[in-house]
Amino acid sequence: MNQTAGFQTVDFLIVVVYLIVVALIGSLSGGKQRSTKDYFLGGKNIPWWAVAFAIVAAETSTLTFISIPGLAYITNLNFLQITIGYLIGRVAVSFLFLPAYKKGELSTAYALLEGRFGYKTRSYASIVFIFTRVAADGVRLFATSIPLAIIFKTVPFFANYSNLQIYSISIIIITLITLIYTYTGGVKGIIWVDVLQMSIYLGGAIVALIILFDKVPGGLSAVNIFSGGINKFSLINWGFSGGLKGFFSCPYTLIGSLIGGAFLSMASHGTDQLIVQRLLTTKTLKDSQKALISSGIIVIFQFALFLLVGLMLFAFYKGIPVGSEGSIFTKPDEIFPYFIIYNLPVGIKGIIIAGLFAAAMSTLAGSMSSLSSSAMMDLYKPYFGKFNDEKRELVVSRIFTIFWGVILSLVALLFIRVLQSVVEIALGIASITYGGLLGTFLLGVLFKKPDEKAAMWGFSAGIIAMLSLIIIPFLFGISPIVHWTWYTLIGCSVTLLVGNFVTYVKKD
Repeated sequence: MNQTAGFQTVDFLIVVVYLIVVALIGSLSGGKQRSTKDYFLGGKNIPWWAVAFAIVAAETSTLTFISIPGLAYITNLNFLQITIGYLIGRVAVSFLFLPAYKKGELSTAYALLEGRFGYKTRSYASIVFIFTRVAADGVRLFATSIPLAIIFKTVPFFANYSNLQIYSISIIIITLITLIYTYTGGVKGIIWVDVLQMSIYLGGAIVALIILFDKVPGGLSAVNIFSGGINKFSLINWGFSGGLKGFFSCPYTLIGSLIGGAFLSMASHGTDQLIVQRLLTTKTLKDSQKALISSGIIVIFQFALFLLVGLMLFAFYKGIPVGSEGSIFTKPDEIFPYFIIYNLPVGIKGIIIAGLFAAAMSTLAGSMSSLSSSAMMDLYKPYFGKFNDEKRELVVSRIFTIFWGVILSLVALLFIRVLQSVVEIALGIASITYGGLLGTFLLGVLFKKPDEKAAMWGFSAGIIAMLSLIIIPFLFGISPIVHWTWYTLIGCSVTLLVGNFVTYVKKD
C-alpha cells in the first residue's frame, strides 16, 4: 500500500483542465437564454435519456461516490434494499403525478398545488422545499469538498492550515466554479454536463474496483476475514429479532427499506423541484415517464457498484476501525477518496477525482437552479414581480442563483465537524419534510373534497409530527424511536389523516 505518492502534478493538471472544460461545456451548451422558461426549463426540448442521466447525477453523484462506499465499509449491503423501493416510488410518480405536471404550462412542482388548493399552499410548499433543499444540499456540498480537502493536505503550501480552513477553502472553490456554468448555462447546460459526467464517474468507479481486486489477495473472499464474524455480504435484513421497537428503529430492514425507499422516492421525484424541474424539460409525458423509470434502474446498478467498492476497501484496509486511535480515517466518507489519492496510478486518480468533482458540481448546480426557480416562480413573481418583463425576470433569476450559491456554501461549512456518514444525514434531513410534501400532493390528487385549509393543516401536522419524532429523543438523550427510512411514510400518513379530518369536521 503506497501512501507516499499522493497527488502528483499530472493529476493536478488533469483536475484543473477538466474543471475548466466542464465549466465551458455547461456554459456553451445552455445556449442563449431569453426568458425564465429558457433558463429554468431548457425550452422543453431535452431528450428523455439525457434527463434520466441528469436525474441520477443530481440525486446521487456526490453521496454515492463518497458516502456509500464508506457506509458499506462500516456496515454491509443492507442499504441496497432501499434502491428497490426507489424504483417502486418512481413508477408510482410516473402515473400519479407526471400526467398532472405535463398538463398546461407549469413552471415548478408547486404550481400544481396552486391549481388544486390555492396560492397559499403553493407558497408554503415552496418555502418548505427551500429550507429542506438548503439543509440537505449543504451536506452534499460538504461531501464534495472532502476529496479536494484531502488533496490539499498533500500540498506543502497547506501544511500549516487547520482542518477547518482547508475544508472551507475547498467548499468556496467548488461553489465558485459551479456558479459559473449555472449562472450562464441554465438548466440545459446543467443537464448536458450531467450526461457527460455520469459516464465518467461510473467508469472511474469501475476502474477503481478493478484495481482493488488486483491489490487484494483473494478478492471478495478476503472481506469477511477482517469482519470479526459479522457477515459483510448481508443483503436482506428482516428486522424481526429486536421486537416491535427494534423493527422500526433498526437501520435498513427489508420492509422499512422498501416502504421507506418507495415513499422517499415518491416525495423526492414527485414533489421536489430539484428533480421535477428536470422532468418538466422533456417534450412529452411519455418522455418524462421513460426518463424517471430508467433513472431508477440505473440507480440500483450504481448503488450496487459503490457498495461493492466499499466492501473491497474494507478488505484492502483490513477492517481498520474508523475514528479509532491510530486510524488514518476520522470519518467513513474519507475512505474512498483517500484510497484514490494514495493508491491509484498517476493520471488515473486525477481523472477519477476530476469526474467526481464535475458530477458533484452538477448536483450543486441543479440545487442552485431549482432553488432559484422556486424562489422566482413560486414566491417572487406572484407577490413582487407581476408586472416585470421577461428581461428583468431573467436578471432577477440569475441574482437568485448567486444568492443560493452563497447560502449553500455557508450551510456546508456547518457540517465540517460532523463525523457521521453524510449520506444518512442528507436523507434524514430530506425525510423530515418530504412526508408533508408528499401527503399534500396526494391529498390533492387522490381526494376531491379537501380544500386549501385542510391542505395547510395536514401539511403542517405532517412536519410537526416528524420534528417531534426527532427532537424529543434528542432532548431526552434517548435513541431515535424510528429509523429515518420510516419518516416519509409517517409524515405522509399524518398529513393525509389530518387533511381529511379537517375536511370532515368542516363539512359537519
